[in-house]
Amino acid sequence: MSSIQRLTRGQLVRRRFMRNKLAVFGLVTLTLVFVLAFFGPYLSKHKWDELDFMYLLQPPSREHWFGTTQIGGDVFALTMRGLQKSLIIGLLVALFSTGIAAMVGAFAGYLGGRVDRAMMWLVDLLLVLPSFLLIAIMSPLYRGKTWLVFVVLLAAFGWMVTSRIVRGMAMSLRERDFIRAARYMGVPTRTIVFRHLIPNVASILIISATLDVGGTILSETGLSYLGFGIQPPDVSLGSLIADGTNSALTYPWLFSFAGGALVLTVLSVSFIGDGLRDAFDPGAATGSKS
Repeated sequence: MSSIQRLTRGQLVRRRFMRNKLAVFGLVTLTLVFVLAFFGPYLSKHKWDELDFMYLLQPPSREHWFGTTQIGGDVFALTMRGLQKSLIIGLLVALFSTGIAAMVGAFAGYLGGRVDRAMMWLVDLLLVLPSFLLIAIMSPLYRGKTWLVFVVLLAAFGWMVTSRIVRGMAMSLRERDFIRAARYMGVPTRTIVFRHLIPNVASILIISATLDVGGTILSETGLSYLGFGIQPPDVSLGSLIADGTNSALTYPWLFSFAGGALVLTVLSVSFIGDGLRDAFDPGAATGSKS
């Protein structure tokens, strides 16, 4: 009993997470996906932007592990490039959107009044807007330009739900004794928010950011599939899946490797997110099973 009492919150969370076999499987798989995406290209002698005209539309072989495209592109190199791009976009959007949600929700919940009403009005407005359609309409803004504009657009429409959750928690925390003591001592509002409020909702933010990675990868894939995401000559999983869809039955290697990478990545992130939720809030898992 004494050894259990000495465990910190971080150790308890880590222990609960490690007991979740699906979460551990997702973590290991996602780690392997990252390693393969960023170090796999060094194992192949072919680059994603090079063409081999001696091997046009060839199945997987010793020369081209995942086969080649209609114009001689190496599918393995293209898949690794697309996986890199999708993972980077997913991580950046999750980071930016979670940061925005944390600040908006914490300030709205702590300050209340007009500030809260104004911020929640903006949140409600963005929630009712068809974000997928708006990003598609604004796609000319980043065509021929840096793909970071695409990241900004995805992040701009991905923080509202989390901000509402953070707001509710901040409204509860602002009545706690340690927040009141800081306020009476004259601690600036921004210090209270960043030093006291946001760290106390970190568990929600970590879970949200994790799940946002998978959601963003799916959104990016859908937009790229329709031609509104990553633009040629660059590639992502979505653009690779779009290019291989028409040949999925006749030349399956053009579709299956990118599609498999997408499914494996999103499933792994989902398992990790569920594991983190249950680790931070064990009552959530018990309640969902009852």
